[in-house]
Amino acid sequence: MARKKQNNIIGEFIQPFQRFFQIEAASGIVLLIATAAALYWANSPWSSTYHDFWESHFSFKLGNFFEMDNSLLHWINDGLMAIFFFVVGLEIKRELLAGELSSIKKASLPIAAALGGMLIPAIFYILLNTNPITEVGWGIPMATDIAFSIGVLSLLGRRVPIALKVFLVAFAIVDDLGAVLIIAIFYSQEILWYYLLIAIILLLVLAIFNRLNIKWIPPYMVLGWIIWYLFYKAGIHPTIAGVLIAFTIPVKRSARLLTFKINMQNNLDYFCAHPNNKNAITLTNNQLAAIDNMEEEILDVQSPVQRLEHTLHTFVTFIVMPLFALANAGVVLHGIDVSGLFLGLSGVIQFSLIFGKLSGIFIFSWLAVKIGVASLPEGVVWKQIIGLALLGGMGFTMSLFISNLAFTTIDILNPAKIGILAGSLIAGISGYIILKISLKNNTN
Repeated sequence: MARKKQNNIIGEFIQPFQRFFQIEAASGIVLLIATAAALYWANSPWSSTYHDFWESHFSFKLGNFFEMDNSLLHWINDGLMAIFFFVVGLEIKRELLAGELSSIKKASLPIAAALGGMLIPAIFYILLNTNPITEVGWGIPMATDIAFSIGVLSLLGRRVPIALKVFLVAFAIVDDLGAVLIIAIFYSQEILWYYLLIAIILLLVLAIFNRLNIKWIPPYMVLGWIIWYLFYKAGIHPTIAGVLIAFTIPVKRSARLLTFKINMQNNLDYFCAHPNNKNAITLTNNQLAAIDNMEEEILDVQSPVQRLEHTLHTFVTFIVMPLFALANAGVVLHGIDVSGLFLGLSGVIQFSLIFGKLSGIFIFSWLAVKIGVASLPEGVVWKQIIGLALLGGMGFTMSLFISNLAFTTIDILNPAKIGILAGSLIAGISGYIILKISLKNNTN
């Protein structure tokens, strides 16, 4: 009986994580398809339509209070990606409060891995880069694409220990937090303090809403979009607003689990106590009332943070990120010397992504374990950490995003994107091979 109860507890933890892992793995496949489509479109006989389409302008105006005129590419990178960063913020908050980053013991190894995975690639880039014009791109190899890395890991199937999956997700989330801070501090434009001050005041209002235990989401969303616009006007990349708004969303549930269980059972009993005619195709008013009550109970038992994350995760995974990849991964390959793929800016980014992430994640993880501030997850060996460190070199989404902020001219942006795509591909294949060998040896 005790063993059965323990298995149920373990299952309650693993099942939601497995669902998250499966969605992210599927996202990697969709991202791969979107990337391939972008590359084909940008290098096809219709290549001119690729750039013309994404440069199509859309404008919105509301009297003298709101006016924006941007290309479709900017609406995706500044608007839809704000939703992506909002979900990232929700994930970070959840992990900090109730997940793998909620205690020093749990967080030590992922934090060490993420710090190494950000610091060493940036150092490699700075040391290898010889062009003063491209030195601003040091943030590009610091990123890890959680969808692609999990997608590759999922190809190894059931052989992958759950602890290894959790470690990958945890250090990727810390990596996302680092990327957000880097974008906010180093890749923002000249700041207009008037707009920023108003945005900060509105963020404080949302924080007060949270403090007052206001769990109704619409006020957060309405003020959130105003804050996003103010960040845009202030010269700070508006996606940062998404993360900050996410941090103000309440995390506490309105109903206790025992109260939820009792109320749900009472409503279910009420539903069953008022049956309708067997041949009726509609429910009775009493049954409808019971269903309404149960829907309210379900809303009350969910944390607003978790509910929003669950609601938006699929939209971000299968709409926002593929659109971003389709709009940004269309690198023109015509006329490029194959040997040049591994030289210049492209080569620097590839080396920094592959060897920078590999050495940074592994060395910092090893040091954290060696000095006793962290411990290796149960069932995980160092060879698997090496494979996972290589998967960390799959920068893709966040690396492409930072490259768009760092570089504005196509003659620099194009080789940067080639470096990101090639480096992510090599890192992914290398990580898969090493993990496949290590997992096979570990099971023998």
